[in-house]
Amino acid sequence: MRLLVGALLALALLGCGGGEGGDGGPTVAAPGCEGGCAAATPTALTAAEVNRILSQAVQEAQARGALGTIAVVDRSGNVLGVFKMTGAAATFTISGGRGVVGGLEGVNTVPSEYAAISKAITGAYLSSEGNAFSTRTASQIVQENFNPGEVNAPGGPLFGVQFSSLSCSDVVNTAVSTAGPRPSPLGLAADPGGLPLYKNGIVVGGIGVIADGVYGLDLNINDIDQDLDELVAVAGASGFDAPVNRRGDRITADGRTFRYIDSAAIVSNPAAAPAVPAGGALLIVPTYKAVAAVTAGVAFSTNASGFRLDAATPEFAGLGAYVLDNGAGVNRFPPIAGTDALLTAAEVKRILAEAIKIANRARAQIRQPLGTRAQVTISVVDTAAVILGVIRTPDAPVFGTDVAIQKARSALLFSKTTAAASLNGLGGTIPGYVAAMQALIGGALANGIAYSNRAIGNLARPFLPDGINANGPGPLSKPFAAWSPFADGLQLDLVQTKVVANINGGVTTGPCSAVAEAANGIQIFPGAVPIYRGAVLVGAIGISGDGIDQDDMVAFLGLANAGVVLGTGIANAPGATRADTIAVPGGQLRYVNCPVSPFLDTTATNVCNGI
Repeated sequence: MRLLVGALLALALLGCGGGEGGDGGPTVAAPGCEGGCAAATPTALTAAEVNRILSQAVQEAQARGALGTIAVVDRSGNVLGVFKMTGAAATFTISGGRGVVGGLEGVNTVPSEYAAISKAITGAYLSSEGNAFSTRTASQIVQENFNPGEVNAPGGPLFGVQFSSLSCSDVVNTAVSTAGPRPSPLGLAADPGGLPLYKNGIVVGGIGVIADGVYGLDLNINDIDQDLDELVAVAGASGFDAPVNRRGDRITADGRTFRYIDSAAIVSNPAAAPAVPAGGALLIVPTYKAVAAVTAGVAFSTNASGFRLDAATPEFAGLGAYVLDNGAGVNRFPPIAGTDALLTAAEVKRILAEAIKIANRARAQIRQPLGTRAQVTISVVDTAAVILGVIRTPDAPVFGTDVAIQKARSALLFSKTTAAASLNGLGGTIPGYVAAMQALIGGALANGIAYSNRAIGNLARPFLPDGINANGPGPLSKPFAAWSPFADGLQLDLVQTKVVANINGGVTTGPCSAVAEAANGIQIFPGAVPIYRGAVLVGAIGISGDGIDQDDMVAFLGLANAGVVLGTGIANAPGATRADTIAVPGGQLRYVNCPVSPFLDTTATNVCNGI
């Protein structure tokens, strides 16, 4: 194991400034907002601004002779207003556009307001001061190839993220509180029509629109769509637009540029919209909106928002560590010892601290301007899948809160010798995935092999190896003819019963699955590794927020560094037991993939080699 990597760069709040935001001014960037503005100047949407956003969207729909449902949320996911135009469709149809049958495909009984809320939350949750992503961006990064339609390219970098932030999750907050992260009815949306909202360079929420009756995705990004939902959302966001040089179309991954919107050719004049929307009614939405009225948003980085600075944990002093608050000043997931007595509280604190140090030094992948540091959420769980601690950097995107824990639990589940028995005990379609795993890998899920989330993801794609479109599926996926982002295999099958119950007005609490390690579902893109003491599995660490290679590195290298500092035997899995020792069609599984030259304060390369 290599020695602890370098010292932490000193942190300081970055300056704030700029001209975009709720004054209707030009949509230029606020150059100082690179991760510290929300903390320095807490900012939120007012009730009048929520009314204005809804009214602008309604006016555009009316100008197009369309009827729709529009939702506005704040950055923590609180629903601030849902407006249904008179005569708008009560429900919509879920469709991946390829005629797939099964999963959520073809579901057409879900209230339209659920789609609008899910789109609005996605725009807010995927965005930050350093990046603005839309539901169109989400569509691009969850499909079988990246870019969609680019045959023999790997799957999208956030493949599987759509099944996160579900209302059955034990990470999202369904209590009567403004503290986020709040749940999303359908998880994260890939249907164009969801955009983030900004004021002075700070994310203050999102807008979501459903007017065309279909909740789907964009299968062809090589054309320019005139998408009704997206155009209505663009009109609604006028004056609260994302800074132009933070938008997805200014950010690249693997040499490919993200998409943000296809067209801004609105036909109405937002400045002429009335102060409040007309031609419909504000809705009550059980679990999501208790009153048929607009409400003001909650400023992020405050106790009430659910995300605030940790000022009490000595191990995190000076690291800019933020925690999840219950809305009343209480840390929801403070660092604790494992309930299985395999990790001490001191070890949990050190693992979290060393991981955030790596994040603070790492060059961001999906943020502007270039040269800013990564922003992530970090989680640790024990072997009972209990959350032992969660911290985050100040401007980490909110979606990573739930995802980081999904990742940690997934790495834990697949690394346990009891995984096959636990999954088989669920019955239904689940034993079929276990059998497929064991047919490919003898003794899989029972032989003590350590699985990272990258390795799990290799096995959960509709092509194995990933991106070779002529090949059959991985054992955790459905065959491509039966696969879509709404019917992707084990990931959805584990939680589908609860998801369907929730979106059809049933129970709204968890767990999402009867398997503890999937209490909030599993995740199938990189960013988590199991934690060992010698040959004994003692927990897992999960990271989400700023590029999948960066997530891998923060987990893998942060854990390695913690082991060096602690000297208690805590480490990554022994090399001989890692999943990258397993041969599958196309070569070996991958364990982690760290960036080649990842740090802002050193030219060190290949920093994960030899660990």
